[in-house]
Amino acid sequence: MATIRLILFFSLAFFVAATRNPRRNLLSKSEFTGNYSHVCDAARFAELGLDMKTFAYCNSSLPYDVRVKDLIDRMTLAEKVRQIGDTAYGVPRIGLAKYEWWSEALHGISDVGQTGSKATFFDSSLPGATSFPTVILTAASFNQSLWKTIGQAVSTEARAMYNQGHAGLTFWSPNINVVRDPRWGRALETPGEDPYVVGTYATNYVRGLQDVEGTENTTDLNSRPLKVAACCKHYAAYDVDNWLGVDRYHFDSRVTEQDMLETFLKPFEMCVKDGDVSSVMCSYNRINGIPACADPKLLKDTIRGEWDLHGYIVSDCDSIEVMLDGHKWLSLDLDCGSYYTNFADSAVVQGKVREAEIDKALKNLYFVLLRLGFFDGSPQFNLLNKDDVCSNEHKELAAEAAREGIVLLKNENKSLPLDSAKVKTLAVVGPHANATSVMIGNYAGVPCRYIAPLDGFSSFGKVNYEMGCADVACKNESLIFPAMEAAKKADATILVVGLDLSVEAESLDRVDLLLPGYQTQLINQVAAVSKGPVILVVMSAGGVDISFAKSNSNIKAILWAGYPGEEGGIAIADVVFGRYNPGGRLPLTWYEADYVDMLPMTSLALRPIDTLGYPGRTYKFFNGSTVYPFGYGLSYTQFNYTLISSRRSIQIKLNNLQHCREMNYTEATYKPPCPAVLIDDLKCDNDFGFEFEVEVHNVGKRDGSEVVMVYWTPPEGIIEAPLKQLIGFERVFVPAGGLEKVKFQFDVCKSLGIIDYTAYNLLASGGHTIMVGDGGISFPLQVSFEQ
Repeated sequence: MATIRLILFFSLAFFVAATRNPRRNLLSKSEFTGNYSHVCDAARFAELGLDMKTFAYCNSSLPYDVRVKDLIDRMTLAEKVRQIGDTAYGVPRIGLAKYEWWSEALHGISDVGQTGSKATFFDSSLPGATSFPTVILTAASFNQSLWKTIGQAVSTEARAMYNQGHAGLTFWSPNINVVRDPRWGRALETPGEDPYVVGTYATNYVRGLQDVEGTENTTDLNSRPLKVAACCKHYAAYDVDNWLGVDRYHFDSRVTEQDMLETFLKPFEMCVKDGDVSSVMCSYNRINGIPACADPKLLKDTIRGEWDLHGYIVSDCDSIEVMLDGHKWLSLDLDCGSYYTNFADSAVVQGKVREAEIDKALKNLYFVLLRLGFFDGSPQFNLLNKDDVCSNEHKELAAEAAREGIVLLKNENKSLPLDSAKVKTLAVVGPHANATSVMIGNYAGVPCRYIAPLDGFSSFGKVNYEMGCADVACKNESLIFPAMEAAKKADATILVVGLDLSVEAESLDRVDLLLPGYQTQLINQVAAVSKGPVILVVMSAGGVDISFAKSNSNIKAILWAGYPGEEGGIAIADVVFGRYNPGGRLPLTWYEADYVDMLPMTSLALRPIDTLGYPGRTYKFFNGSTVYPFGYGLSYTQFNYTLISSRRSIQIKLNNLQHCREMNYTEATYKPPCPAVLIDDLKCDNDFGFEFEVEVHNVGKRDGSEVVMVYWTPPEGIIEAPLKQLIGFERVFVPAGGLEKVKFQFDVCKSLGIIDYTAYNLLASGGHTIMVGDGGISFPLQVSFEQ
């Protein structure tokens, strides 16, 4: 069994085995034995006593495949296996330098790892990098151009750090797992619960990281230049970290093919096909009994076959060890960090693995390094230096991202924005009132600076600061009274509360949806005695049941600020005092607290399971009451929509090779003669598309941005169809009294498909409904088939 599994594993080993502790990046100039920016420098080879002209892999006039083959063919088996771990040790005798594969750039350049042993590091010469809001808040902006712009800024800083010998070129970001359950601890790293939003974020952020201007449409994608290489993770059905003793290393995700295609795989498909990402990371968990990193269907057939990945697949840190020890998949006891380098060559010698499989792995890796300029250099980025890290432009972009993502949840009697001419004194209280590192979450690195909420509000008036709680846990009430006293004397009170990495984090899932400890008591007691309006600001990733605050008339306004990054304090203050009109929308459903009592986190089904009493998950399938729904968000102004034009029907004539398919309907529903057609059988073109235009009117007195969200509702009566599904969105700025036109174009095959229980992707006939926003305007779209 061990031999068979080892062969299977290597047959899929187009990936680099990562270790828990990344070693210092060996792409620094000193590692090239001189002041060299790339491997194939003739002077560098001369220092090594080599003539570069004799090495075809350094001949830039040759095709990549010829160069890569020459490089691999020059290595011995022992040398090859030393290149397929996260530390590639290089081969000095042929001029190949060492390379560290692991760097992180989730929301800015991160120095994840132990001091002195990491690919990316900071020191006195380069002390930090811009830390943008965590992904969940950036996603709340629903601004695709912002997502790409942040990616471009991060990759600029990455290249600048690389030039200084402080980073690599391969970044294992972004995290694009869908947040299926509100308890998941890594929600802060993700774009939320909707697969389409998650995939759209992935596409834009990856394009921002990777694309080299002017080469985006290169015909040969295997040679398309890369600014840096991104990695979409964690593939797939991974969203249980550590919940009541169930951990990610041992968890077996029991998932239907319907849910896999519709929810868990969709963002990765978009990341590979639309984003052209150069790497995918497989996850720790098993999927229906098979470790994700050893599933030929998921890796070889899907990522490489159906989606045509141009790059490599990497295992998550320790995934190989987890397969051996955690899942008991192999009867071997090997460490991930030395698994390949210590044992691959002997496996080949013993006839258990073909050396050609190792060659394939190396080929995928070196193609990416060639595209990055590791061998030939990237002159267009040579001038980037430490002045391009933590630039004023990037710090302002971080502040803007936080402003755009902040969501206004409540604004009773238009209490916000506060008038700085009337509000002279502020009580700023709560465990996050003076937050610094909390604002940047995890995978954060060292920020350029911190602007805490206390700092931000200090620029608007005299501030009296009281903690209210010693920390987020808020285990005693001894500090509540001083906070109450401050609120009694202030013209307005800002309560900054919420969660942090001690509550929701990697390797830590939540067990409830409540504010910790005495935070609720702090809020209620301060609100009861405050002289002026009380504004509640919640920092968290996942939703919190704050129904008590929503219904408390003493709390005039509520803002959700996620984890807003290094500039978070000024962004929050700008929104509260009206320098910025909030336009963010919730990327997650905020459930009521008893949701966690209705079903275990380990049930991965998205649809309700009536026999077990389980409710549905996400806005697509949950029809119960919520604290705040997905997509919710208020503004200081008011927007009205007008539908300009729309197509109301699509008739598709089927040929003799296109056949009608059955669908499951409720008993009382009329069943069309031709219920559905397999989308793969349709050759979708312009005739199968529809478009419409919406006028967005700002009828208020303040400039503002509106997120126009387009939902689709399938024909009535189809069993297990989503209640509604987001198919498009656009953020648009509209000045007070003005209007902007927003045009949407859709392909019915991409936007109106229903994944049925057999995992077929079907286009249903009948009356579909297209809704703009919360359903204030909608129109029918009749789809019919003619045989």
